[in-house]
Amino acid sequence: MIVGKRMSSPIITVPPSMPLNDAVTLMKKEKIRHMVVVEKNKMVGLVTQNDLENALPSKATTLSVWELNYLIDRIKVSDVMVKDVITAPEDMPVEEAARLMADNKISSLPVLRGEEVVGIITETDLFRLFLELLGAREYGVRVSALLRNEPGAIAKLTQAIYEAGGDIIAIGTFTGESLGSLEITAKVRGVEEQTLRTIVEPVVLKLLNIYTG
Repeated sequence: MIVGKRMSSPIITVPPSMPLNDAVTLMKKEKIRHMVVVEKNKMVGLVTQNDLENALPSKATTLSVWELNYLIDRIKVSDVMVKDVITAPEDMPVEEAARLMADNKISSLPVLRGEEVVGIITETDLFRLFLELLGAREYGVRVSALLRNEPGAIAKLTQAIYEAGGDIIAIGTFTGESLGSLEITAKVRGVEEQTLRTIVEPVVLKLLNIYTG
């Protein structure tokens, strides 16, 4: 799956000259937390909800309302935006985008088609994808188990579930407790929780969790 299929698009963009208060108001109105800053059809920065909030005066300030308004009116988006923006091409795999965001401790990536900004992918988009991958919105029995990290281990588990009449609607693999193991989580329908427990335990190293919902 690529970023272009999961990004938010179209996006709201703002000019660098926009006053801080206007940017805050727009962000609240549109219920968004990131805005790409564009000048002459070219991206020049990215501004987030945190950037805007951090630029506002502290509630503990001793300044008067008039002094505050005067200072705030002088602050522009260009004063608080991130200028060295990490971006993603629209054909980048979503897992690579997630790695970039995690490694750089950022919450979004503007998505480019050439030099044109065509969307943005955020933590929220990745959370939605995570829910889909693990079948969180589907009813069934969720089983997590530790397997040997060797060829055929997953096939043995899925075959056992299939032979018992189970239908796997979502499956994911994760790092195990050691190099020789991996953790697998599957959402299954068509079998009861106790039946699934009985067929899974003989083909895994350890049953970690089983839950119906």
